[in-house]
Amino acid sequence: MGGMVTLSKGLGVLGLVVLAATLQAAEGARSVTELQQRLAAHVGEARFNAALWGVKVESLDTGATLFEHNAERLLKPASNNKLYTGALALDRLGPGFRIRTSVYAAGKPGRSGVVKGDLLIYGRGDPSFAARFNNGDYGKSLAPLVEAIAAAGIKRVKGDLVGDESYFRGPPMGSGWTWDDLQYYYGAEVSALTLEDNTVDLVFQPGAVEGAACEVITRPKTDYLTFVNFSETVAKGGRRDITLQRPIGQNVVQVFGSLPVGSADLTDAVAVHDPALFFVTQLRAALAARGIRVEGQLRTVNWLERQVKPFDAARFSEVAHVESRPMAELVKQMMKPSQNLYAHLLLLQVAANVATNVPTRAWRTTEDDGIAVLRTFLGEAGIARGEVLVEEGSGLSRSALVTPQATVELLKFMAKHRYAGAFRESLPIAGVDGTLRARLKGTAAEKNVLAKTGTLRYVNALSGYVTSAAGERLVFSMMLNNYNPEGNRSGRAELDDVAVMLAEFAGRSAK
Repeated sequence: MGGMVTLSKGLGVLGLVVLAATLQAAEGARSVTELQQRLAAHVGEARFNAALWGVKVESLDTGATLFEHNAERLLKPASNNKLYTGALALDRLGPGFRIRTSVYAAGKPGRSGVVKGDLLIYGRGDPSFAARFNNGDYGKSLAPLVEAIAAAGIKRVKGDLVGDESYFRGPPMGSGWTWDDLQYYYGAEVSALTLEDNTVDLVFQPGAVEGAACEVITRPKTDYLTFVNFSETVAKGGRRDITLQRPIGQNVVQVFGSLPVGSADLTDAVAVHDPALFFVTQLRAALAARGIRVEGQLRTVNWLERQVKPFDAARFSEVAHVESRPMAELVKQMMKPSQNLYAHLLLLQVAANVATNVPTRAWRTTEDDGIAVLRTFLGEAGIARGEVLVEEGSGLSRSALVTPQATVELLKFMAKHRYAGAFRESLPIAGVDGTLRARLKGTAAEKNVLAKTGTLRYVNALSGYVTSAAGERLVFSMMLNNYNPEGNRSGRAELDDVAVMLAEFAGRSAK
């Protein structure tokens, strides 16, 4: 701890003792024993009596275990689950892998540019049709697909515009997701045709006068959602709060609440139902803006319909296609903001591209196959069976269970992996970006800790890498379950305290 301390002449012996203890605590632990004592004291605080901590810290340099507490206990990981999905996607598919979206027609367009039948958009789970991949520009999300269709010479489609999302088998959500998450951006439906994270961003503005309804602006511009607006503009100083309700299986959004006259905009987002239909709805508008007219209807085809009438690519011509951003970028855009939809799509992508040798494959969901591939991968990483009990890709499931020990083993494995660089670059950096951008600022952990966060109700987790004050590379996993912080500091703050202790650790472990 830098700087000079001036002692008053009247400072007694007791004051000197207290001051010395304070300075020692601020300086960071100077030995493994002292670090263990501090960490044990922290997780043993009385406020955690009803909660459950799980922690493990190891040295990447020496292989020594610096601290562990309930490291073999199964705990809810929340979005720490994404560490497993990201590692799996990089390992099995590689950082350069791209996802192909195909445009099929019964035949190539003639000289006049007319497609006489349907134009079918066959999705394979590309999440990068989104503004987040284009510096927030919604207008660019579908531009590559529109240009590919135009480059194929298509000017008019006499048939329907069909969105085929049958590439993945299973329901439009991960196992263990709860119904009350589904209207929110973090619980958006899963589809092989995904646009704008399957959500619509919303901007709410107060009306011009008191008593008027608040204005609702959609981004991207769309008429796919119908709004029933019960909101109201109130007097200055009034309540500023907007609440949304989108019933399951509908695209009708009810808007409640109020904004004061002249107040700043308020933003929110709502997930859409039937993302494939949303995709082709927006695509038709984008094609029209490019001068390409679709005369037929909008339709979608899902995996259940393809069980009855399988897709036969031999009957079609691939008239155009586009490819996603590379897998390394997809994993980064999944990991840093903790994007649940992307995480589950990547698990499904692995399943769809990697043979699982399961005889009953045709009757299993793609999610089942993805978990089967994950189990094989975990074995290769040296993680014992039974230490990772996950059922989908994101950690949104309330049923997922993982041990801190398993997560440390995964992080150690990926630190030596051939794609270690891509994996590390996907992690949030403390005080800089992703879900850690506002955390650990002004501490020894800032720009030092690279870690995945995890948050559910009564669940907080943080797992990743940190370099100690002595230059030793450490790997850690900590999970705090069943913690109700009422009247106390948040679960995130409790985890951050541990991260700072590791970053300030001035000692070294022995081999």
